[in-house]
Amino acid sequence: MAAIPARSIFAEAALLEHGWASDVRFMVREGRISAIESGVAAQVGDERHGCMIPGLGNLHSHAFQRGMAGLAEQRGDTDDSFWTWREVMYRFLDRMTPDDLHAVAAMAYLEMLEGGFTRVGEFHYLHHDPEGRAYADPAEMSAAIARAAGEVGLGLTLLPVFYAHSGFGAQPPSTGQRRFIHDLDGFARLLDGARQAVRGLDDAVVGLAPHSLRAVSPEQLAALERMAPDSPIHIHIAEQVREVEHCLAWSGLRPVEWLLDHADVDRRWCLVHATHMTADETRRLARSGAVAGLCPITEGNLGDGLFPAQAFLAEGGNWGVGSDSNVLIDATEELRLFEYGQRLQHRGRNIVASREIRSTGETLWRQAVQGGAQALGVKEEGVKSGLSIGLPFDAVSLDLDHPSLAARGSDRLIDGLVFAAGRGGVDCVWRFGAQVVSGGRHRARDAVVRRYRDRLGRLIG
Repeated sequence: MAAIPARSIFAEAALLEHGWASDVRFMVREGRISAIESGVAAQVGDERHGCMIPGLGNLHSHAFQRGMAGLAEQRGDTDDSFWTWREVMYRFLDRMTPDDLHAVAAMAYLEMLEGGFTRVGEFHYLHHDPEGRAYADPAEMSAAIARAAGEVGLGLTLLPVFYAHSGFGAQPPSTGQRRFIHDLDGFARLLDGARQAVRGLDDAVVGLAPHSLRAVSPEQLAALERMAPDSPIHIHIAEQVREVEHCLAWSGLRPVEWLLDHADVDRRWCLVHATHMTADETRRLARSGAVAGLCPITEGNLGDGLFPAQAFLAEGGNWGVGSDSNVLIDATEELRLFEYGQRLQHRGRNIVASREIRSTGETLWRQAVQGGAQALGVKEEGVKSGLSIGLPFDAVSLDLDHPSLAARGSDRLIDGLVFAAGRGGVDCVWRFGAQVVSGGRHRARDAVVRRYRDRLGRLIG
């Protein structure tokens, strides 16, 4: 971890924990906010910006899938679905080496930073060599992920995935899944290696991820919970109707219902997608304190369905967004599609905005910051998140010269960002006090893109 010099940063407007403030000075030491002053004049030596907002956590990513973005958009001989897309994905990863993964992940992580994400939850299940054999270092692929995050400066919550079966009832894995598969002992060694792999990164977190109820047995799920008594636990769940049907046939219960009945689901948990829930499941999930991990771009790309957000939020549910398949990496687009999906479903407008915060964009951003921080293991109950004293300076400044942000008061700026400017409204990004993006461009873009293109030519060619 390189030493980060102390700095002072002045913003004409900043979104703090309790709302907007004017003329704000942030003092940053060793990557963290040491002091905040508002209503003050800028001082000599301050870095000056127009508007500062907290960076978002990306709570669900499969970095390697960035390399296949756009490769599954041609119609097949049968009706296309998530399940046919999955076969394309299996074929794409057949030849991927640790160096390939590093190159592809660095590209994805660079784009996340350029779009306003400052930390990623990497739901990482590509563990073994192309023949399905463990590497000499069982965490070699995890180390490639850590190198990529360190290279571009993205915060990392690494979530090694346990994957043992191809379907409910502990069905044997398929050939296409050979690079994912573990037993519990092998997975424990992987976890140890993953913790070593991230030791050089600023405030990295290691959790774990049972892939899905179809990929783990009940006994394995219980053992995994014991492996991570204080760490984030993420799981894919209820993404597809077929998954719900198969879970019912296996257990007599729906996926979210089964998990809530059989696991100690609490604030450590993130249920990714949770698209297909009954009213009772929605209520119970919201009251559990767990985070719903929503990935609107990927869910739209795969035809998953729409999350029951209105009912979930009415029960006080926590949520955040992720880029999942990385077919398009854009924090503002994730939030925009989340709101637009609810508008289409309920045939109304400004569905997520509350009476307390009437700005839909600001409501989306604030809730996604909170839910992302909790799911990624950097926010405990009662602890602040966002731009607060003692926390990492993970921040985004907006380009107030962008036409869609012009002539707006602070209460309308995030509306302009999310619904009009998009990622083009992002000017600078800081992660752990280091400025990694300026003028919307990452400092290492040229080198990362050049290596990515070279590696992709081998993987696709």
